[in-house]
Formats: sequence, C-alpha cells, structure tokens
Amino acid sequence: MAIARVVVIDDEPNLIKFVSQNLRARGYDVTDAANGLEGVERVREYSPDLIILDINMPGMDGFEVCSYVRQFSDAAIIMLTASGHEGDKIRALDLGADDYLTKPFGIGELMARVRAVMRRASAAQTRNARQPEVRSGDLVVDFEHRRVMLKDAPIKLTPTEYTLLEQLVTRPDTVLSHRELLSSVWGAEYRDETEYLRVYVGRLRRKIEDDPANPRYILTEPGVGYRFDPGARV
Repeated sequence: MAIARVVVIDDEPNLIKFVSQNLRARGYDVTDAANGLEGVERVREYSPDLIILDINMPGMDGFEVCSYVRQFSDAAIIMLTASGHEGDKIRALDLGADDYLTKPFGIGELMARVRAVMRRASAAQTRNARQPEVRSGDLVVDFEHRRVMLKDAPIKLTPTEYTLLEQLVTRPDTVLSHRELLSSVWGAEYRDETEYLRVYVGRLRRKIEDDPANPRYILTEPGVGYRFDPGARV
C-alpha cells in the first residue's frame, strides 16, 4: 500500500510540530508550510493525498488557499480554525473542504477525521460499480474510468463529490435519507451532520445542473433526503 502524503499548512510552529509528528508516527509522509503562499507551492510540488489547512493565517488565509488549491488538486482537505462559527464551517465546505475541525483538538479527534477523509478518497478511487456507466440526458457517469461528463465536457469532482453522486445515480428514483447518505459517504460518525450534505448537494448541483435553483437530476425530498431523477435514459 502506498504511503499517503500530507501537507500541513499553519502559521503556528507548535501546531505544525504537533500534527506532523503524530502523522509521521502513524506512517504518513508529511511536509509543511508556514503560510498560505508557501502552502500552495507545497501542494503543487508534493501532490498530496491530504491537506490540513489552517483558516486564520496572515496574508493568504485558509479560505483563499482552499479556493485556489481546488483549481488544480482533488486532495482531501481538513480545515482548522479557532472559530466555531457555523458560517465559517459552511464557507469552508462550500469552497471545497472535506471536513472542519475546531481548535483546540486532541490527536484522537484529528486522526479520526484523517481516517474518515482518507477512507472516502480511497473508496472513490477503488470502488467497483455494478454497471460501467450511467447515462441520463446530457450527464454521463463513467464508473470504470471514474469520469463524469456533461454535454461531452468533463466535470471535475473531488473524491467526496464523486462518492455522493455515485450513491445517488446508482439508485435512481430512490429517496435516500439524510442519515443514509451521510453514513454511506462520510461515515457513521457523520450521520447527524446534515449541513455537510446540504453544502455538498449544492456543490454538485452547481456543477451538473443547468439551473441549480431548479434541479433536473438531484431532487430534494423535503424533510427526508434526496433522489436522483434519471429522466429519459439515453
């Protein structure tokens, strides 16, 4: 099994040391950066599997780094912050973060989050689907090559976005509950984190729907969950 690569980006030397040492002790290959600009360069050079990224940094903050990195990397991202504000959490997820952790935190909690995001990324890469692809209107989900196309143009998805879409399209016309989707995509420990699901469904709709406010593929079943509408099959 390949050793997972991690980039830790934070302006607090003690936190970098704490996180990096604990990751290395558990077999991860770790490099770090002390500010946002340096962090972006580390990600470009290192092509990590996971980025642990602080929000509150001088200059280029974590939100900016996350937004910029998502233009060229689908690495899993865990955001760190001293703020527990719901707005910061939603903004981080909306920009492409996979998870969010409030300081101070224990190593047990951090490693649980690391295992969860790495598990999702691994599942998205290796899961074998029962069918080679799903076609619905202008949307094609090619499971064999892990590729999503809309109107013959490739759609770039993060591992978590892809796994969520896969859960929906492989069970068309089936209402999947919030808890079922959260447990299947994020893990059982996330089954009550409905905000994660709402944000990620919004992200998927912006990528695959012509009109995200009036979706054609991913439909909301109020108070229950979501359903993929295959419409007229091609």
